[in-house]
Amino acid sequence: MKLSTKRSVTAYLFLALPLVFFLCVRLGPMLYMLAMSFTNWGLLRRTVKFIGFKNYELLFTDPAFLQSLGNTARYAVFGAPIVILLSLGIALLLDSIPKGKSIYRLIYVLPYITPVVAVSWVWRWMYQPPPLGIINGIFGTLGLPAGEFLNSPTQALSSILVVNVWVEMGYCTIIFLAGLQTIPKEMSEAAKIDGASDRQVLRRVTLPLLMPITFFLMVMEGIQFLRIFTQVYNMSMQAMGGPLNSTKSAALYIYQKAFTNFEMARAASASAVLFAIIMVVTILQIRFFDKRVNY
Repeated sequence: MKLSTKRSVTAYLFLALPLVFFLCVRLGPMLYMLAMSFTNWGLLRRTVKFIGFKNYELLFTDPAFLQSLGNTARYAVFGAPIVILLSLGIALLLDSIPKGKSIYRLIYVLPYITPVVAVSWVWRWMYQPPPLGIINGIFGTLGLPAGEFLNSPTQALSSILVVNVWVEMGYCTIIFLAGLQTIPKEMSEAAKIDGASDRQVLRRVTLPLLMPITFFLMVMEGIQFLRIFTQVYNMSMQAMGGPLNSTKSAALYIYQKAFTNFEMARAASASAVLFAIIMVVTILQIRFFDKRVNY
């Protein structure tokens, strides 16, 4: 064989490995899950039969599933923009300091690299009623009433959302900071020489050049919040997504149907619905930002 042919064959062989992994570990189980959603299969059933769209009909008449979809939407709608805005602000502050960037970078990324289970349980302890909870202890010192946090149907979702924002903020801050350091300083200096203020430089130079990174992080964080599970599972009482299903996410609903109620087919149908929602949201984000991003 010619040298170019050998290189092509070698390249295709290396590309075949991740392709086989994708087919066997990703696409295969996903198709099996989709087929399972049209049956009545469960761990406690001896026979499996095709029932069509019955699982989906039962799914959308289940108040718990509808509430979990609403909670998931709240996590994504409020969580992703807050993470992006806070991370961008912190990255701009870190980029403006002359020394100590590496130390602050480590401080902000620590929550992200810490196991989420450990983070969830530490925050769960901090949210405890007095005298155990640190946050309520601070409220008591300041003369403020104690918060119910995870024990309140109106405060629990926000309390978990704060933890997820705090965790994801480290990753986004590092990405934004890396993007800021790739922007040539000459561009902002030239704008200032032309009479632009710091705010104008930020709006006209920095933010437009950061749009590709912002687009990437919005898509990734949207997916991350739509499939939130670990924080809800570990911070809600008895991992039920309570109180009164006020924090239950769609991913936790799927987990409970599969491994608590052993209704695998119902869990598969809920997984298919969640997958469709994530795919539609991602496509809409890509189309929205793609028209506004100059690569």
